[in-house]
Amino acid sequence: MKFLSYAIIITVLLCIVSFTVKDSNTNKEVSLEECEFDGKKLYGKIQLVEYVSEADVKVKIVNSFADIKVKFVENFADECGEWQIVENGGDLKVYIAENFADIKIEPVTSFPGLVR
Repeated sequence: MKFLSYAIIITVLLCIVSFTVKDSNTNKEVSLEECEFDGKKLYGKIQLVEYVSEADVKVKIVNSFADIKVKFVENFADECGEWQIVENGGDLKVYIAENFADIKIEPVTSFPGLVR
């Protein structure tokens, strides 16, 4: 009975806690509930940039322990984790980084979205 009480209390506390965290390196907000990073959505038209100074977010490509799973699509990237790569006019400018990335992404072919 005690275990059940503790489990209920922990579940309630986890529901109350906000899913917005700050990245310790850049002090920018990652909203896990809204699929956003620092107010920019993590889906849609993505423009890859050559210089870190031009980027809205720095990402590291990983095979496991990602923050978000990304599916690369040709059209209609309108759900969390769906990225349509464009040459110009992207909704989000991304720099691929090896170190000190803001977000870790894992490329997938199905079920994109935030990893919880």
